[in-house]
Amino acid sequence: MPLDRDHLIGKEALMILLQPEKKLSKELIDLGWRSCKGKVGSMDAHKVVAAVETAAKNQGMIDPQLYRETHALYHTIIEALSGVTRGNNQLGTVLRTVGLTFSIVRGNPYKDEREGEWLAVALYGTIGAPVKGLEHETIGLGINHI
Repeated sequence: MPLDRDHLIGKEALMILLQPEKKLSKELIDLGWRSCKGKVGSMDAHKVVAAVETAAKNQGMIDPQLYRETHALYHTIIEALSGVTRGNNQLGTVLRTVGLTFSIVRGNPYKDEREGEWLAVALYGTIGAPVKGLEHETIGLGINHI
């Protein structure tokens, strides 16, 4: 069954992230989609992962008692982080630091409900040397099924 082009989960995550006033539409909420947003800054990739994972658990985006949901979220975060770091998920060990805003969206982007729920994690902000003013913009997106 094809994607529902009116309900693209990655696009929604990016729009929520890049437009501060953007929230999920009533239509997506009626479909059972959920979202949350947060910030993280660190020289350690594991702290970025932990911040997004903590927000997802605290905001009810995943059920922390279900391994498959935590596992799907982890891989979604790593995929998004890979975009931010250009495929090398190292930060402090190579003298890089990030300041990121993130969004998480959960829903079914397919026309057939049997496809189940998916997660999208979007990251946007800066990356660079740990010296103020020596950074540049970066963005990453991860999408995974639960």
